[in-house]
Amino acid sequence: MTKKRRKPASKRPFRSGPNPARDSNHDTGYAGWNEVITTLAPLQKTGPATGAGPDPRPHTAAANRRPPSPGTAGPVPARPTAPVPAPMQQVPVDPAAPSAADRRRHVSFHDLDPQGLAATYWIDTDRWKGPDELSVRFSGLKADGVPGKPPEKFQWYEDVDAISAGTGRVAVTAQVSNISAGTWQVSAEPVCRTDAEHRLHASTLPGTTPLRSTVHTRFAPLVHGPGVHLLSWPLLVCLGAVLAVTLEAVFLSARGVEPTGPVWLSVLANAVGVFGARIWWLALNRQPVRNFLKAGACIQGFLAGALGTVVLGALVFGWPVGRILDASAVGIFFGMAVGRPGCFFTGCCYGRPTSSRWGLWSSDRRIGRRRHPVQLYEAALALLIGLGTLPLMLGTPPHVPGLVFIGSVMVYTVGRQLLFPLRMDTRTPRGRNATILGCALIFGADILAAVAF
Repeated sequence: MTKKRRKPASKRPFRSGPNPARDSNHDTGYAGWNEVITTLAPLQKTGPATGAGPDPRPHTAAANRRPPSPGTAGPVPARPTAPVPAPMQQVPVDPAAPSAADRRRHVSFHDLDPQGLAATYWIDTDRWKGPDELSVRFSGLKADGVPGKPPEKFQWYEDVDAISAGTGRVAVTAQVSNISAGTWQVSAEPVCRTDAEHRLHASTLPGTTPLRSTVHTRFAPLVHGPGVHLLSWPLLVCLGAVLAVTLEAVFLSARGVEPTGPVWLSVLANAVGVFGARIWWLALNRQPVRNFLKAGACIQGFLAGALGTVVLGALVFGWPVGRILDASAVGIFFGMAVGRPGCFFTGCCYGRPTSSRWGLWSSDRRIGRRRHPVQLYEAALALLIGLGTLPLMLGTPPHVPGLVFIGSVMVYTVGRQLLFPLRMDTRTPRGRNATILGCALIFGADILAAVAF
């Protein structure tokens, strides 16, 4: 039988908690205190080397952690204790400040400044019995504000006109910008509008329901409501431009003209046309030049800038101006047929509200409702003009170069003036009639020149 040896005290397992039989005369309030008392027991009985009773020094675990070696007189010299560091002061942390992990995280495009949000209130006109105009009041409260500080708030009004029963749902969108990034609690309710300053509560109107929603901020220029697809305009316009330049190169080659130079000139003309379209918009709306980056675009300015660039470049390099313009006519109008629907999906050049069967639901980036799709009407007009000029370029063109281009532009201008009454930004009847008359006279002269020569 194997006899088990008793382990020395230093290798025995530590027992947590007091033992009344062993520690009856000591207060064991800390774990490990029993071993300290066992270590100090010989010193308490024998005292220091001078024999003057018990050691008057405090028996701490730091001073006497190791028992004296055999044959050593007196107690073990106390080890110098390290100074206890002062407690660290806690720096208050702002709960709204991003953490280190958040700062290391990839910042998305929507985290850029300025920040904004879009909230949409819906009105059902199928059971509408209210006034034909009202306002919608949007109220916002910052949901993740800083504790101890007053919460951020905003209040926004959107006016709605020409509300007719049975015209489908109306979406009223508030686009609020230059606000703090984060989460907002947004509520909306309709209020009757008697004038620009006085608005009465109208939440009990049939067909309206108060809105309560949680909205997160995004990059303000990309904030929009339903029915708006911001990428559709640049994509479709670029596709139309590529189609126009390609068709121009095909028809120039068919007429025996080297297309490389004129094609590059047309690319430059497109860039100048974009600049001219914005300048035309600023002049038409009487806006300062500093708003150039925020300006819209007018097709008249594009055509004027692009046409001037092509004519001037062709004269400088000695290329046939008339043939280049005729070859670009088909491409321009086929390109417009592709690019113009981008205005419909983006919410620009929008039409008037209507209950007609020809109306389609679309948005002006603020109010979504049933409207005349004048952007699609104009795209159809451009497609018809392109199809009409196509046989002239595939067959025998007029003997006078440039007549195809002039005639197609005059037809387009007349058709555009006829569509203006269906748009929200109508022109004066006098100006429209004068434009139509002038284009008709030029078109008649163009036909006579084609027949005579």
